[in-house]
Amino acid sequence: MKFELTKKYLEDLEAQIERKEEASIQEFFNQLHSADIADILENLDESEAKFVYELLDEEKAAVALMELDDDFRQGFLKLFSAQEIAEQVDQLDTDDGADLLGQLEDSDKQEVISQMEDQEHASEIIDLLRYDEDSAGGLMQTEYIIAREKWNVKRCVIEMRKQAEEVEKVYSIYVVDDEDRLMGILSLRRLLFAEPNALINEIYSSENIHYVRTNESKETVAEIMEKYDLVTIPVVDMQQKLVGRITIDDVVDVIREEAERDFQMASGISENVESSSSILKNTRSRLPWILIGLAGGIMSSQIIKGYESTLSFIPSLAFFIPLIASTAGNIGVQSSAIVVQGLASNDFQMKGIMTRVGKESLIGMIVGAICALVIFGFSYFFGGDDKLAITLATSLFVVVLFSAVLGTLIPLVLDRLKIDPALATGPFITTANDIIGLSIYFLVAYLVYF
Repeated sequence: MKFELTKKYLEDLEAQIERKEEASIQEFFNQLHSADIADILENLDESEAKFVYELLDEEKAAVALMELDDDFRQGFLKLFSAQEIAEQVDQLDTDDGADLLGQLEDSDKQEVISQMEDQEHASEIIDLLRYDEDSAGGLMQTEYIIAREKWNVKRCVIEMRKQAEEVEKVYSIYVVDDEDRLMGILSLRRLLFAEPNALINEIYSSENIHYVRTNESKETVAEIMEKYDLVTIPVVDMQQKLVGRITIDDVVDVIREEAERDFQMASGISENVESSSSILKNTRSRLPWILIGLAGGIMSSQIIKGYESTLSFIPSLAFFIPLIASTAGNIGVQSSAIVVQGLASNDFQMKGIMTRVGKESLIGMIVGAICALVIFGFSYFFGGDDKLAITLATSLFVVVLFSAVLGTLIPLVLDRLKIDPALATGPFITTANDIIGLSIYFLVAYLVYF
């Protein structure tokens, strides 16, 4: 069913909770998707959210728990005992269970694990917790379907039925040898059309098999799955043994997180923050770049102060300072944003630096020339000052060209130095180009007038 969260619905739900109408709440919520349930819980206070959550079906409750915002979930978990959390972890896939336990303190984590009923499940989750959360090992789940290359199709189907009890979604069948080394992938289609006595090693595919190792970054995983349109990818250890799989839903989360992080960094927010993050965390994440912008503003004011005599002689120059500064910042941000986007999607590598710089230089020249003509015409016909028109046109052309090149080079250099190129956009480029743009503006004015 399609559900739309509204203010009226929340008010009605809060009234139902107050009246303790458990049956009607339970009936309605069990029809909802887990993502919709998570949205509702996040808009209730903690006691109301806990009341509703405890009415849910166990499996749906566990999935809804993983749909919650990370910060909200971390606080929400504090309302439950170790035994109650353990019951939820027992319902989750190993990757989600590891993510959930990863949010707990070490002492709480150990207590929850000790309370879990399925000790084999607990052991698999403990193994996953050994991996870095930003690696393929930290992203994978240990529920998957395997077939041994020496089996025939009839036995493979029987074994699959046993394994499928632990696997919610079957995308691929991974073929392994007797030592669990990944040999290839068997499609469900080929299995269905194969003769019952045919051997698996006769029908599986071993060509162009895409896989990742446990120590590879989650960004690499996302790039491979996006490039080859994969819905799942196997994970192997250093001995080529199959240890897990990563599904598309987890990769979508990675892509979204990366996009949010890059957007925040480009906006001058140094930490990953959510709408529910504390005031202290929000302040801490914004302050560094605000201070950098403030320092840039101080430098810009000193540049203007250095040309105080020029401004006293030609006051009309001051009218166009905002125009020069904003144009320089905008062009720089546009160029750097294109480059950062290209680097993120691997559209070009470092061997294409000169091509990229040349292209942005040409774009800068064209945009600069158009802007220069516009400002020259405006200043000439409405200002009546030939020298001012020449100063504005010349400085704007040079500023636009310089900003385009700088906005291209900085993210490329940062990427080469293994620094996130998203740092180049936003306040950094804007502040740098403001300073350089004003310097060029006053230098050109000095040359034209004196």
